[in-house]
Amino acid sequence: MVSERGRQYVNQLHETPAFGTAGHFELKELRAIMGVRRLPVDREAQCIPWHLDDLDGEWVLAPGADPNVRLLYLHGGGFVAGCSDYYLALGGRISAAAGCAVLLIDYRLAPEHPFPAAIEDAVRVHEWLTHHGPEGPAAAQSTFIAGDSAGGGLTLASLLMLRDRQRALPAAGIALSAFTDMTLTGESLQTEEAHDPIMSPHCLPQFVHAYLGDTDPRHPYASPVFADYAGLPPLLIQVGEHEIIRDDSCAVASQARASGVDVTLEVWPGMFHVFPSHEPLLPEGQQAIAQIASFVRAYR
Repeated sequence: MVSERGRQYVNQLHETPAFGTAGHFELKELRAIMGVRRLPVDREAQCIPWHLDDLDGEWVLAPGADPNVRLLYLHGGGFVAGCSDYYLALGGRISAAAGCAVLLIDYRLAPEHPFPAAIEDAVRVHEWLTHHGPEGPAAAQSTFIAGDSAGGGLTLASLLMLRDRQRALPAAGIALSAFTDMTLTGESLQTEEAHDPIMSPHCLPQFVHAYLGDTDPRHPYASPVFADYAGLPPLLIQVGEHEIIRDDSCAVASQARASGVDVTLEVWPGMFHVFPSHEPLLPEGQQAIAQIASFVRAYR
């Protein structure tokens, strides 16, 4: 059941056209929109600048959070936009709810840095994260990798690359509204087009081309929907019922379960793309973050 407040919120979103309805987007404009700094609601949460070689980012540490439980968060933005600044508020909510330190990074973006640059960045940062926290060098009690939309796809691809390179894996992975099928074959691209208030399928080919170039879209790191998940840690997958890429999450969950992975798939009735980021205005967003927190606490 969708809450009354949730229903009203979705109706408000439908009052403006979904992103990409015209079939294209201006990269400069999208980067400007997703480049705004959005601070945590709790002003006591610490935002600590972070640097590693050529990468920048920011730690978010809510009051009382354990700096030795570390979650690497990979932002959305179609592989071409987004930044740590834009996700500080969501990072603060996750840190507070799950009692963990959240590291938001500015991984390299396409088309300047196409596939697999962003995945390489995430893998490198996770390896660093196991021995460094917001307070300096220290072994992690546990680590997690999470992300939304394109960042959800990068989360899964990073887990696959870590496994294939026989590197230390996080305790679990969390994928929100993950973009995982670069072949763009999910039925929900058509069935949910009129119901998704956030994103139109008409702009997705532009994202894919910018990210992959001439790379085979069926490569399992590019499209984790085609991967073998054997040996991966538990996964929490959250997706809204009315997302054009809903089927990406459902297919990944099915594939991972077939590979023997412990998967929790949550398809939220009436919800839309990356709806947890709309907390605290959206009750379902609050509930979804509570579910994320419970998942982290179960494996920390």
